[in-house]
Amino acid sequence: MDIESTTCNTVKKESWRTVLTLAYQSLGVVYGDLSISPLYVFKSTFAEDIQHTDSNEEIFGVLSFIFWTITLVPLFKYVFIVLRADDNGEGGTFALYSLLCRHARVNSLPSCQLADEQLFEYKTDSMGSPLVVPQSGFSARLKCVLEKQRVLQKVLLVLALIGTCMVIGDGVLTPAISVFSAVSGVELSTAKEHHKYIEVPAACVILIALFALQHYGTHRVGFLFAPVILLWLMCISAIGVYNIFHWNPHVYQALSPYYMYKFLKKTQSRGWMSLGGILLCITGSEAMFADLGHFSQLSIKIAFTSLVYPSLILAYMGQAAYLSQHHVIETDYNIGFYVSVPEKLRWPVLVIAILAAVVGSQAIITGTFSIIKQCSALGCFPKVKIVHTSSKIHGQIYIPEINWLLMVLCLAVTIGFRDTKRLGNASGLAVITVMLVTTCLMSLVIVLCWHKNIFFAVAFVVFFGTIESLYFTASLIKFLEGAWVPVALSLCFLAAMCTWHYGTLKRYEYDVQNKVSVNWLLSLGQTLGIKRVRGVGLIHTELVSGVPAIFSHFVTNLPAFHQVLVFLCVKSVPVPHVRPEERFLVGRVGPKQYRMYRCIVRYGYRDVHKDDIEFEGDLVCSIMEFVRSEAATAVAETNGDDDDDHERMSVVGTCSTYMKGVEDHEGSDLDDPDKPGTSEIRSPMAVKKKKKSKVKKKVRFIVPETPKIEKETREELMELTEAREGGVAYIMGNAYMRAKQGSGLVKRVAINVVYEFLRRNTRGPRTALTSSNASTLEVGMIYHV
Repeated sequence: MDIESTTCNTVKKESWRTVLTLAYQSLGVVYGDLSISPLYVFKSTFAEDIQHTDSNEEIFGVLSFIFWTITLVPLFKYVFIVLRADDNGEGGTFALYSLLCRHARVNSLPSCQLADEQLFEYKTDSMGSPLVVPQSGFSARLKCVLEKQRVLQKVLLVLALIGTCMVIGDGVLTPAISVFSAVSGVELSTAKEHHKYIEVPAACVILIALFALQHYGTHRVGFLFAPVILLWLMCISAIGVYNIFHWNPHVYQALSPYYMYKFLKKTQSRGWMSLGGILLCITGSEAMFADLGHFSQLSIKIAFTSLVYPSLILAYMGQAAYLSQHHVIETDYNIGFYVSVPEKLRWPVLVIAILAAVVGSQAIITGTFSIIKQCSALGCFPKVKIVHTSSKIHGQIYIPEINWLLMVLCLAVTIGFRDTKRLGNASGLAVITVMLVTTCLMSLVIVLCWHKNIFFAVAFVVFFGTIESLYFTASLIKFLEGAWVPVALSLCFLAAMCTWHYGTLKRYEYDVQNKVSVNWLLSLGQTLGIKRVRGVGLIHTELVSGVPAIFSHFVTNLPAFHQVLVFLCVKSVPVPHVRPEERFLVGRVGPKQYRMYRCIVRYGYRDVHKDDIEFEGDLVCSIMEFVRSEAATAVAETNGDDDDDHERMSVVGTCSTYMKGVEDHEGSDLDDPDKPGTSEIRSPMAVKKKKKSKVKKKVRFIVPETPKIEKETREELMELTEAREGGVAYIMGNAYMRAKQGSGLVKRVAINVVYEFLRRNTRGPRTALTSSNASTLEVGMIYHV
């Protein structure tokens, strides 16, 4: 009994130690943006709409609004409700959309299969419990309506894309306003006519350095993020406590909602317009949900409720207490953050604020990379190069094209606006739009996924939707004063994403309509004199069945292909991760003697694609395991008349029985590669530097000596091994899209201009396979859609 209790206590202590460690680490990743909001909230609120008077009704009303906004939105909405709507541990706008796709068949991906619904994460929730499909009630009726109405499915997708585009817009605006506000502290130490010549260049230099260092990854300096934000939170909370007791100990009375009523009654329309500045106090709240995949729910809740929330409240109360005793405003910046900092501490606080602003900007940039990766995986964004900067943390990625685009846009708005007022107006609209999208999607999750009464969904939308709509209208009224920037950016990104998605669907439809039968492929051997050459040929296709037109176009002009032919489909499914044992779906195309296979490789929108050598090894192993299991269970009896409609697919995991990886220095004694049933494949990509000596990774495919394997099966496995030794060639289609004659103007512009521009200026299909140029053959073909 004592031993059991001791063991339980040890496990409990370890789990709590892990949770607290994650809570500490989340400070730098999740709360960087939210923590630096005290730099600019009061200054943006009192920019022009309202004035600070001797009655203090304005400053107390603003403090009351800030307190209740932080309490209701980040605390109650996100911490207590939205964090529970995770997609197997992942969060964000597309996680909500993915959850809805699994509970109702509203998925916009064209290559969906019933086999995808058998994936473990597709059938379970974040706790590992099986998903419950409602058979009756409002949930079942709503599910039926969504599955039947294509218009509603498109509206749902566009809604998710709007939220995504606003997150990208926030990735442009947040670094600009954060760094600019932090640097603006120099205005208290220089003359008014001089500080403007310092702020903009200094902010631009910091921003350029921030984006230029992105390709190194945050894992090299990530250990500094949490201490910087922790130091910043302690700093602003300590200054807040000092200001409260030194200037106005009764400022806590302003937390009463009554002061909000007095504020709006006195200021009326001007007070309502100033809500756009107050809104900035919750910028970065969405990161609590978006970065859920890197941390646990409990760790994020502990960090916010125990440290971030009280520190922010104390900081805002301290600023209000100082301003309540200082009514003479000589210059427009005396309402800002630094004026409430004791004069002896301003320069140290300025340094800490700049570091905190850089950390907060880093978090939103990384989040932008992550959500673009999700969109690209689900076919809603052009293919881009994704560099994983950390081998241990899957979420740390870098996208070169997006990084430099963000930098140019960020510098443009910083130089163009040059003040926190218009930057705040722009950032506020982007933030509140994302929150409105989350509220709408959450209402559907409450009904479809949680199977709650419709009353709870309506109450959620009405309560939080009313609050956010109030802020949304206050931000939208500032359209001409900076709020047009996120709208313009979002429209550009939305047009590109919708056009790419539309073109992808049209291309897939063309492939389906023009695919050829397997019988046609089998007949080529007698009619055109097809030759089989040594090696493995991977024909990349989006189709999950049939022979793509791009291959028929290739083989008609070049009548030869490899001794082993694999129709490879790499696709994404609406789950964050696919287990390795469920990744490959393998089947046979035609009779056994033709050595043709179909392999569907399934990835989640958060999965990391492997490099070409590792991928090729796993692919060949999965086919060998399929051949062995097929022979053992006799599940696939094929003959020469089989058609592609009768293909049987099996879920196959990679099997180490056939592949062994050995790392050794040059000159080491290895097993004889000439032994029967053994072939050696050297990986040129796996060369590591260690003590100035090269290390080569050698992968061997071994057919096990066992009497259970029939002679025919052994011959097939040996041929697969020999073909892999001969090398792997990637055959890919490079399709040029053209709208059919007679198409409407909108379709011609979308396909001929926008889609083709995106296709030419982004990555090709080789990005999905990470194949090398030397082993890739692209086949050009014009699609008239």
